[in-house]
Amino acid sequence: MSEEPIIKVEHLYYKYETRDQFAVEDVNLTIKKGEFIAIIGQNGSGKTTLVKHFNGLHKPTRGRVIVDGHNTADHPTSELARFVGYVFQNPDHQIFADSVRDEVSFGPKNIGFTEEHIESALKLVLGEMELSGMEEEQPFQLSRGQRQRLAVASILAMEPSILVIDEPTTGQDWRESIALMGLVQGLNEKGHTCIITTHNMNLVSIFARRVIVMRQAKVTLDGPTQDVFRNVEELRAAWIKPPDVYTLAQKLLPDIHLDKPILPQDLADLLINAGIVGR
Repeated sequence: MSEEPIIKVEHLYYKYETRDQFAVEDVNLTIKKGEFIAIIGQNGSGKTTLVKHFNGLHKPTRGRVIVDGHNTADHPTSELARFVGYVFQNPDHQIFADSVRDEVSFGPKNIGFTEEHIESALKLVLGEMELSGMEEEQPFQLSRGQRQRLAVASILAMEPSILVIDEPTTGQDWRESIALMGLVQGLNEKGHTCIITTHNMNLVSIFARRVIVMRQAKVTLDGPTQDVFRNVEELRAAWIKPPDVYTLAQKLLPDIHLDKPILPQDLADLLINAGIVGR
């Protein structure tokens, strides 16, 4: 991960025309190039409204959002799409073409990629999303998990440096969720900045390296995953239950310092090392 900031949110306020209260209120964030971030919070907390500012789907009511040096207020979403890919919670809201090939090719064509470049990108992203050989398939004949991966592929084909996925595992079972998040993790390891919003705390604990908690339109916690999940009182105020592995770690090893996210197998090792259980 680079120390270079790729997204800066400065005193951001946003209000929908149909509401009296701010949906996002005085949010300040710096996101570094190459981070893997989960933004969590209850429905209505402001997390989706926040991330829609990263590609210009929303423009600030007050404040500003700078993405890769560009003030989003000064650029249309079509320009920001060159370096910010946004995947909607429901893939059916962004899929429209008659074939997988046309779906993935649409974005690159519109930003001026050559036919040769598009064909190369098509082959690459379909391979990464485990959709190779489905180029002529009708998208809505695919399974929900395949459509979700197709939505990601259509964004990746435009080669954005930032990938924003709103609720990536909605409608998928645990196996499909782990598989998709594993693919996103692989993209992050290749240098993409990955930002997800999700209600699934177990997936957050496995994949995210930084967690941002939103409550009532504001950021209330922001830090490494292991630190955020040990802040039980603030999470309870946001109606968020940390993963069981963190709850157990806090009860059984209250004084231990965690320098990375923990998985169940990690907790077992910590308990053995502390002499609480035997091998």
